Amino acid sequence: MRYKPLPSGLYSNNRKEFMGQMEFNSIAIFNSNDQYPVGADTVIPFQQHRDLFYLTGIDQEKTILLLYPKAIEKKHREILFITKTNPQIALWEGNKLSKNQAQVISGIKTIYWLEDFEKILQTLAAQSDTFYFNTNEHYRQKVETQTREDRFIDYCKKKFPAHRVAKSNPILQVLRSIKKPEEIKQIHTACQITKKGFLRVLPFVKPGVWEFEIEAEYMHEFICNRSRGFAYSPIIASGKNALVLHYIENNQQCQKDQLLLMDVGAEYGNYASDMTRTIPISGVFSKRQKKIYQSVLRIKNEATKMLMPGTIWKQYHIEVGKLMTSELLELGLIDRADIENQSQENPAYKKHFMHGTSHHMGLDTHDYGLLHQPMKKNMVFTVEPGIYIPEESIGIRLEDDVVIQEHANPKNLMSDIPIEIEEIEELMNQKH
Repeated sequence: MRYKPLPSGLYSNNRKEFMGQMEFNSIAIFNSNDQYPVGADTVIPFQQHRDLFYLTGIDQEKTILLLYPKAIEKKHREILFITKTNPQIALWEGNKLSKNQAQVISGIKTIYWLEDFEKILQTLAAQSDTFYFNTNEHYRQKVETQTREDRFIDYCKKKFPAHRVAKSNPILQVLRSIKKPEEIKQIHTACQITKKGFLRVLPFVKPGVWEFEIEAEYMHEFICNRSRGFAYSPIIASGKNALVLHYIENNQQCQKDQLLLMDVGAEYGNYASDMTRTIPISGVFSKRQKKIYQSVLRIKNEATKMLMPGTIWKQYHIEVGKLMTSELLELGLIDRADIENQSQENPAYKKHFMHGTSHHMGLDTHDYGLLHQPMKKNMVFTVEPGIYIPEESIGIRLEDDVVIQEHANPKNLMSDIPIEIEEIEELMNQKH
């Protein structure tokens, strides 16, 4: 692996917390992600299922975790199943994890080869009453492909029809939403790699540069700093492309006097960062661009202060909407008539600010977290207001990642990434 792994004690504690919320005499099973095919003999580079990683730290395909806190034999309360290396695998892919290596990474003492899984499950199922299945219940999920987890659930229901069924996801939504200090450190490392990419790009951007060339500059810096690359598909959007919220083609040439919106983030050790900066392609903001930029920055700074323990996500967005309404009035983008004619479902500010301001982040860019529950200490959120003006081909968004604190303003993990107008212009116009 490229990254420095976290201590096994973190994963042992995560498992302990999860098992503490399981029903009596129940088993929970977690499967690794599939290796998804592209065509012929090619597969997409493997990424571990984030829940399995959260509970084990194992970053290898074809891995299964079984948790059975009330198992008769103590050794069967935590079991990890991994692929056994054979000469063919060793020749073409290199050796897989040994049992000892898997034990060191995960803190799990009982390691079996994957080929033993069905036999062990058969034995333990006879002793238990309930299976915890790990379904994907994230509020943004739109999965159309049957996953390894889905296939296992189908198998289990047919093989053991008399067992009761419970869900792992509600437990993990709560546990994963509150980050441990080691996790916050890992996210901060990802943010620092993103910073290096941004500083590399600032003097590189100029009229005539292609969006994909800018993407390549980020990728170079990320990989050189032990990242696998982007935590999500990067948005490098010049001019009117910034009006498309999830623009990922990155295939246009940057033009003089336009703005460039860059929504990018490096991953590190499977943890994400998520940054947005908007810069002037010619190196200097126009008076109008500057005024809009300052409005977005003011909203971001004020919205950040609202993120504290007890805050409700839905109400927070209502308050941010009020800030946005005030700024849009000042900019002349809406008027009093728009305010009078707005509805709760369609507020006037939505004409120029269509998306949410914050989301959980961590192992996933849009990470786990139950949005109806109050915010808590050590949750990590983005803060990302934006103003979009189609008539002027202007889209400005600014985004940082922050950690909620107990009795203080959130800690900004991107506080040292340039965001003020003067600093950005200075860095873009430095002589090399």
